[in-house]
Amino acid sequence: MARNKPIPRSQRITFNRGEKLSRNSVGAKDDVKNISVGIMDMDSAIMYYFNEVIKPEVDVNKEKVKVPCIYASPERWVTISKQGYLRDKKRQIIVPLIVFKRTGMSRDDNMPVDKLDANDPNLFYSFEKKFTQHNRYDKFSVQQNLSPGKEYYNVAMPDYVQLSYEFTIWTSYIEQMNKIVEKINYSDGAYWGEPGKMRFRTRIESFSDASSIDGERLIKTTFSLTLNGYIVPESFNSKTTTQKYLTPKKIIVRESADQTLVDDKGRVSLAPNAAVEGGAPTKDIFSINITNGITFEQGTGVTLSNSGQTFDGSSALTQEFSIGQAVATTDSPTFNSLTANSVQIGTGTTLITDGAISSSTGTIQITGSTEITGSVIVAGNLTVTGSITANQLIQQITTQSIDYSTGSNAFGDDMNDIHRFTGSLDVTGSFKLNGYSVDEISNDSDFTDGSTTALVTEKALKDFNPSSTTTDETLYLRKNFYKTSAGISGSNTASFTALTASAPSGVTSTSENDFVFFINGQYMEHDAISIQQKNSTEFLLKVDTNSIGYDLESDDEILGIGKFNS
Repeated sequence: MARNKPIPRSQRITFNRGEKLSRNSVGAKDDVKNISVGIMDMDSAIMYYFNEVIKPEVDVNKEKVKVPCIYASPERWVTISKQGYLRDKKRQIIVPLIVFKRTGMSRDDNMPVDKLDANDPNLFYSFEKKFTQHNRYDKFSVQQNLSPGKEYYNVAMPDYVQLSYEFTIWTSYIEQMNKIVEKINYSDGAYWGEPGKMRFRTRIESFSDASSIDGERLIKTTFSLTLNGYIVPESFNSKTTTQKYLTPKKIIVRESADQTLVDDKGRVSLAPNAAVEGGAPTKDIFSINITNGITFEQGTGVTLSNSGQTFDGSSALTQEFSIGQAVATTDSPTFNSLTANSVQIGTGTTLITDGAISSSTGTIQITGSTEITGSVIVAGNLTVTGSITANQLIQQITTQSIDYSTGSNAFGDDMNDIHRFTGSLDVTGSFKLNGYSVDEISNDSDFTDGSTTALVTEKALKDFNPSSTTTDETLYLRKNFYKTSAGISGSNTASFTALTASAPSGVTSTSENDFVFFINGQYMEHDAISIQQKNSTEFLLKVDTNSIGYDLESDDEILGIGKFNS
């Protein structure tokens, strides 16, 4: 009989047999079940919460009647959608009743935690099981130097989902419906589920009411519910999502090792050293002989006492590192060039960093002449006790006047800048104020030029002759007379013996806005009145009684003030 050729020992995969635990073998005594959560668990959580927590009930003939809650099959839901209610086998409407149906499922993007790879999950939730057969501490364990072993279980991270449900409630009376809706609404935001099992947070949307059906008194209410759940299958790709691990009860350290084994989880184990042939002396019990030793080679500026020798752990090797000169704090080393992030000179007085020289005293003194190639930027103030010689001096902001041989001067760069001049200001030409050009200050009191670029003086305003204003316009603007009503006509009209003033050309025509009326000393709103010049002697005031809120009476005194002719 043909059989496969054995794999050479050098090619065999070494693993820790202690980790190969069968959760289902005979005698395993593993009472921890594989953790799994499915859609049915979430449906069951809703059913349990309605029946055991909310416990909806109604009063019928002074008795408490439990309201049943059922999950609607597709056929039953179609019947409910067509008829609007549910009947029993005797064709009687079932009331009271709560029916629900799952309408959809989507991923919960608000929970970014994921299992990384479904084929090989690498993100787990770990927990420890207490008081197991392996986790005990007795006298025998103490005598054998055994530590209590612990059981650890790793559960793959779930897929977070959102399930949506639609509920329908039927009752005979509104009072019954109110009691059920109040209980359901109070449970909004709670975690629904059976104690000792998975629970899920829910969110209830708004309730909608319906009217009676088929002439029978039938109250119907619908609402939707969103459940934040999670899905963990019991196994996937022939791997269980719940894994078990045991901690070692005893750790034995051998004298040495001839091979270092690293398992697939990165844990290191040492194989015991084989017997030494020829009776050679054993190695130090604390030494480890490694196959690939560590070798140090001296380089530029560094000298080794045993350069090039390999250290494999079998015997001690002393390496002395040295450099060309002493670099203690009290020494004076010499360098051809120095590259550093910062150089501290003295006891923190001066610090040289990349692109900056700073001092703790705030002052850096340079004795003698200094030549700088490139630009110099001074963040603070610059005080020069001597002279400044420059081929060209460019200033963006100045606090005193400067004469330039040619060119234009710019003062300030912001509207908040203030420029003060002491003495007289002689301007040849024009100046601009907010974009308006001014080239003259005029004493013309008659304003005959009509210039748009001239400012008038105080003398010109003093000598100004207002005779240019027309007499008609002046007289019209000054008119402001008062009249008392001569009589009341009906409930909404008052007459005055008056004539309105006519507005001259160029002035807005006279309207009710040019008058103010008072009835028995109370102001009358403009939006409730209108005026009419009936003839040359009679002026009418018409009142909107609905808007003003009252009717005019014969004994009312109405006073009008405004642009009457006289």
